[in-house]
Amino acid sequence: MTNPAEARAQLTEALMLTGKQDRVAFRDVYRLTSAKLFGICLRICADRQAAEDVLHEVYLIVWRRAGAFEPGRASPITWLATIARNRAIDWRRANGRAWVAMDDVPEMVDASPLASDTIIADQTAHRLVDCLDELEERPRSAIRNAFFDGATYAELAVRQDVPLGTLKSWVRRGLMRLKECLDRGD
Repeated sequence: MTNPAEARAQLTEALMLTGKQDRVAFRDVYRLTSAKLFGICLRICADRQAAEDVLHEVYLIVWRRAGAFEPGRASPITWLATIARNRAIDWRRANGRAWVAMDDVPEMVDASPLASDTIIADQTAHRLVDCLDELEERPRSAIRNAFFDGATYAELAVRQDVPLGTLKSWVRRGLMRLKECLDRGD
């Protein structure tokens, strides 16, 4: 089994080559990430067919935008997971689907870890988790639900029974504190 640093380097190289329209590299990106990205799509869409359709759109976006990937700004799986998350949320909004608690989502067929699980295993993610734990409960919960579970700000505001602006402020201030904590590198 490849260690995380080697896997990240392999995926980074495949993404960089995909940005140059290398079809073989694009197949490698798909092979290395499709199970994890499908897990994200399924988790957010809560519908297998929709998740498959969204995943197809995700890889079309990756093919077109791989040249914009900057390895120094984010890990490749973080970049890809963000595209999958955003596309799945767009699908849910367009189809009038409400947020679904993870307990209500059918068991996933693929037993591979989710992208978020893989990311958390990474050293940088450990630091992120430590920094998240330093936040107050409301911003920490809002950030986790928005970025890890795919809930929209509007859905979280309703669940928390607060105005949308208040929830956005919690997230914004929480993200600023996270950045400060990560920059400190304690």
